[in-house]
Amino acid sequence: MEVLRTPDERFDRLPGFPFAPNYLEVPSGEGEDLRLHYLDEGSGPVVLLLHGEPSWSFLYRKMVPPLTAAGLRVVAPDLIGFGRSDKPARRTDYTFQRHVDWIRSFIEALDLTDITLFCQDWGGLVGLRLVAEETGRFARVVASNTFLPTGDQPLGDAFFSWRSYSQEVPEFPVGDAVRRGCVSELPAEVVTAYEAPFPDETFKEGARQFPMLVPASPDDPAAAANRAAWEVLATFDRPFLTAFGDSDPITRGADMMLQALIPGAANQPHQTIEGAGHFIQEDKGEELARTVIDFIGSTS
Repeated sequence: MEVLRTPDERFDRLPGFPFAPNYLEVPSGEGEDLRLHYLDEGSGPVVLLLHGEPSWSFLYRKMVPPLTAAGLRVVAPDLIGFGRSDKPARRTDYTFQRHVDWIRSFIEALDLTDITLFCQDWGGLVGLRLVAEETGRFARVVASNTFLPTGDQPLGDAFFSWRSYSQEVPEFPVGDAVRRGCVSELPAEVVTAYEAPFPDETFKEGARQFPMLVPASPDDPAAAANRAAWEVLATFDRPFLTAFGDSDPITRGADMMLQALIPGAANQPHQTIEGAGHFIQEDKGEELARTVIDFIGSTS
């Protein structure tokens, strides 16, 4: 497996991101190891923050300080192909199953237990699979602008428009994609920070491939495993909260489905957060952190 690694100097002087890098290795699936980057801040009960496409742990910079101030340990990995983590160079190196296995290996390497999961976008596709497959490690879940599709229901025009765009655009505009997914206006230096992991187009194969890995038909390679995960999630009775933005066309309505299908979501204070787009952490990061803190306090 050919692997690219973003030079460290690309991450110098990022705005509002003073956190020290941490690294560990996970099996690539082809015999070698991949270096995975993560934030590990504070101490106390673990809050695992999983990002999605095409962002990285920089997305959580507004949430980390209030969470650690509340006596929580915040762990936020960069998915393989993103952030400061290694980037396999071929599209075929990336599969849904490998993304799940890479984060499973990460959780096992740190021996994380009693986890509060906060997951958004692909962080939910990966994270909810792991909640189903490694249930004993998770105490509660906060799901935001995400779902776990099986390909049995249509994904909606907004998703397919995004998928077509991601494959057809000559240069994949990572920073602009994040900017367009926000309600608030992002400063230029923040847009640039989202582009930092990708010196050129060769580093973006993981970002390009992610939209193609979302199960959009019943015979998708990940469909069977996701259906099996739903069999477990349909019995998951630990606390489960949804906190969705009111201005995200891609995942609109998925919160209601999660609430209806997962027993642990019953009688929880689910939130629709006003003035928040797909990248809700950018628009309302501090408010989300308070939601997580209050949820842990009320369900511990």
